[in-house]
Amino acid sequence: MAKIIDGKAFAAEIKEEIRAEIERDNLSVGLAVIIVGDDPAGKIYVKNKKNDCVECGVQSFEYALPGYISQEELLELIEELNEDARVNGILVQQPLPEHINVTTVNETISAFKDVDAFRADAAGRVMFGDYDFMPCTPEGIMEMLRKEGISVEGKECVVVGRSDIVGKPLAMMLLNANATITVCHSKTLNLSGVTRRADLLFSAVGKAGFITADMVKDGAVVVDVGINRDCEGKLCGDVKFGEVAEKASYITPVPGGVGPMTRAILMKNTLTAKKLQS
Repeated sequence: MAKIIDGKAFAAEIKEEIRAEIERDNLSVGLAVIIVGDDPAGKIYVKNKKNDCVECGVQSFEYALPGYISQEELLELIEELNEDARVNGILVQQPLPEHINVTTVNETISAFKDVDAFRADAAGRVMFGDYDFMPCTPEGIMEMLRKEGISVEGKECVVVGRSDIVGKPLAMMLLNANATITVCHSKTLNLSGVTRRADLLFSAVGKAGFITADMVKDGAVVVDVGINRDCEGKLCGDVKFGEVAEKASYITPVPGGVGPMTRAILMKNTLTAKKLQS
């Protein structure tokens, strides 16, 4: 039976370290979070991020905008926040309405306040392993593995999913850590044959129960990045947890795995932004 990797506990450690540093150095740190529209999942994420700010001693600036707001109005708000000295980090919650260009929004955020690391220059720096702001979910995964004492060096790692937010940057970060990487996607042939080779298997496809036991190598480390709802409306990941846990050596739960680590890294990036701006 796999050992469960407790991302919630590791995230609490990181947030306590952030709070201690802010209090020790008497820092004023601020994070602005913008949400556009009424996406229920987005509202939950924003609420959780606000709670994280409270735990870390970070001031939270929340902007809830109607879904019909124009792109120009949204960009004007971002430009104002770029100039606001109280705000050290800016996060625009996704998804955004179809009439708003996500790339334009990301590129409007100041490079010094891009705590999600979504700008093109931030993505390019991940390629070289030289960056100020860490992509939150991939770095949360890497930090969780480090804290659990799991090395990726020399290991065969398979990433299922090639999104710009998780799959691609995670692959680069694993490569920078000397892992051997395969990235799978919807066009991959013989997917289960590829995933069964993995010493470490990462799933970020957003499909409940997508990874089954027959797709997993005995003793593999399985990291579930998915956030889904099952047929009963219960929160779950991409991995069929019960059956895969019987084969894996380590496994992350949903909830309580990658999600809390993602938000902890966001807090860490916001503190980094404050120090860079100072």
